[in-house]
Amino acid sequence: MDMIKTDPAVFAVGREYQIMVGVTCPVLMWVEVGGECYYDDSNGILRSAVTTHRMCVPAAELERAGAYKLCMRKIIERKPYFTETEDEVSLDYEFRPVKGGRTLAYHVADAHNLVDAPIRSAETFRKLYGEIDFLIMNGDVPDHSGRIENFDNIYQIAAGITHGNVPVVFSRGNHDTRGVYAENIAEHTPCENGNSFFSFRLGDIWGVAMDCGEDKGDWHAEYGHTVCCAAFRKRETRWLEGIIENADKEYAADGVKHRVCVVHNPFTWNHPAPFNIEQDTYGYWAKRLKEDVKIELMISGHLHWLGVAHPGDEHDRLGHPCDIAVGSLPNHSGGSDGKGYFAGMGLIFDDDGIEVHFTDSEGKELEGER
Repeated sequence: MDMIKTDPAVFAVGREYQIMVGVTCPVLMWVEVGGECYYDDSNGILRSAVTTHRMCVPAAELERAGAYKLCMRKIIERKPYFTETEDEVSLDYEFRPVKGGRTLAYHVADAHNLVDAPIRSAETFRKLYGEIDFLIMNGDVPDHSGRIENFDNIYQIAAGITHGNVPVVFSRGNHDTRGVYAENIAEHTPCENGNSFFSFRLGDIWGVAMDCGEDKGDWHAEYGHTVCCAAFRKRETRWLEGIIENADKEYAADGVKHRVCVVHNPFTWNHPAPFNIEQDTYGYWAKRLKEDVKIELMISGHLHWLGVAHPGDEHDRLGHPCDIAVGSLPNHSGGSDGKGYFAGMGLIFDDDGIEVHFTDSEGKELEGER
């Protein structure tokens, strides 16, 4: 269907799913789930002047239905009176919710505009261990936000791995904050009340998707006075405190077995100057995640490295709250065909904990540093 660019991505945010898809032309869009329609609207007005549509569906409803219908009408001419549209068309999608028990996830970060190679790395993991139950997209999937077309890479990778059939967890990276469209990224990616940080629940897995913003101080010349990430982190701190105050409905809710933090930048890492910012803030985050939330694993990218760091090791500057699994290794000129190489990370959740595996676009499983 030429109206949509890819299959939808079904993002997990709080206790809802945000079904999002890019379009090639002005269309009206909604999804039908269990006989109920959920529209992309602005206070009752269906939106068409957008390039990415978002339909928010209660998690329980989509999980119960196990399917959704993507519906749309192409705009011929939108007028104050008697707007003209084409006939309604629709596509049917199955949806496989995370049910708990043995659960497989794949992690992609730092693709930096690579598309095919990250998809192949996930396929390697699938062939070795089985179908994935959800996808984690953990920042810097586009190389920057200087071209609006770069956001398409997010949906191309999501579609290539999930086909719109399983959930996606998304976290923003520091390169995503750069460029003329950086201020618009929340229109093209999942968010909660406009914020790029939120909790999520998938089966017996509870997590927080956190956002460090930029990786250097706001004063750095690279940003040209265009960021205020220090103030942004203060708001995020208050949000994290609210999560802890509301623990019974979050990480301490019935049925939660695993607690994770998805964050692009492993913020307690022993980063050199000028990347060693916000030590008080990041130390506080780590303390709260360790002592209150008691997270089991931090899942990160940013370093272009494969490995698992442990509390107190040589990488620990501010007090790792738990083991940190870092899984992203891109190479634009690598690969057997010279057209790009990528290694990512597979995760297997079960009653014994979380296994970490590294796989690449060449069909190999890698050791990584332990």
